[in-house]
Amino acid sequence: MRLEGPETKAHAPRSIGAGAAALMSLVLLSGCLRLVPDASAPRPAAPLPPPLTSVTSAALAGVVRGPSVGALGMSQSDAGTALAGFIESCPQLLRREDKSGLSFGADWRPACEAAYQWPLRDAPRFFQTHFETARIGDGSAFATGYFEPEIAGSRTRRPGFDVPVYAMPDDLVRGWPDDVPEAERTGRPPLGRYASDGSFESYHDRAAIEDGALEGRVPVIAYAADPVEFFFLQIQGSGRLRTPEGDVIRIGYAGQNGRGYTGIGGVMRERGLLGDGPGQYSGSMQGIMAYIRENPREGRELMRLNKSWIFFRELTGDGPLGALGVPVRSRASVAADPAFVPLGAPVWLDLDRDEADGLWIVQDTGGAIKGANRFDTFWGAGEEARRIAGGMSGRGSALLLLPKGTVDRLNSRNPRPAAQ
Repeated sequence: MRLEGPETKAHAPRSIGAGAAALMSLVLLSGCLRLVPDASAPRPAAPLPPPLTSVTSAALAGVVRGPSVGALGMSQSDAGTALAGFIESCPQLLRREDKSGLSFGADWRPACEAAYQWPLRDAPRFFQTHFETARIGDGSAFATGYFEPEIAGSRTRRPGFDVPVYAMPDDLVRGWPDDVPEAERTGRPPLGRYASDGSFESYHDRAAIEDGALEGRVPVIAYAADPVEFFFLQIQGSGRLRTPEGDVIRIGYAGQNGRGYTGIGGVMRERGLLGDGPGQYSGSMQGIMAYIRENPREGRELMRLNKSWIFFRELTGDGPLGALGVPVRSRASVAADPAFVPLGAPVWLDLDRDEADGLWIVQDTGGAIKGANRFDTFWGAGEEARRIAGGMSGRGSALLLLPKGTVDRLNSRNPRPAAQ
């Protein structure tokens, strides 16, 4: 999930964690595969919470009761898809700590126990029975999109297939460099490697890996045909490799080299390469790729500015996995900031992009998906998914669905559930 951090998705265990104004256009301009909301977006007239500029969790942003779930007008098909996703999320909802500060595992138990027996054909009534809506902060939402790319690949190295898709190296570990005093070693140690002299150093960056630093030392899952397509698949955090024989190898995020992520779209914008003027390329993924292909030497150097490298693992189960540890589903799963939304919770989006309206289940995260009401919608695989995700940049409002009674408790003097 996802590009973002050593254990987040690129999205994820990502974490598909996971890749838009066009998806690559505006997103890459923001320094990763997702966009940052524009502060000038219209805000609804409602009791305004404290400014969100320095707010670090939903509980601090303010939680206001929204309209009844029945007033949302969700369709049976939309609710049925969401119910199926909610059921998959329940085991994690019940055991995970909610970093948003909004809920506890016990809050979700009644809905989860009922969900297993609830008929999908009556799904709208399930959400009406067990949930209430809440507006986090002012509720102004911004959503982008991501997808599961499919590119040409091969199990074995052969002519035309020589870009290694590496599994996790066994020498990529966490440790403290010798020049960091013991008293200053706070938080998680950085990712890196131990050199032959025993000193801890940064891991190989993109350029070194492309030049063969890992060759013969790290397992190779497969070989991609196109280094440019593979570069963008790494940004998404997961994808599919289709062999000449028609077989599909599904790969998912396994880890990252600990090096910083640089969005090359932002660099191209600064250099005047992107835009609507003469000699400029569009800021879309297609425009960025066109520049790289038409200017191979400059394009290679641009890609190498992104020192981050994503390692993969082969997925044999159902669909790419999101940060919640369950498969993300096309047009049903969405990535969000777990500091503002409980992973596994339903969220209702009402945007100026109608195709993204409706009920989603938060099952993923992303390094650039930060803050209240910031979402990244998942559209599956294939050309249509690529087109929709690449153009997804929607603004509107978001309502979080929480177990009934949660909003009153959050706004009372006793923020914990009655029984734990």
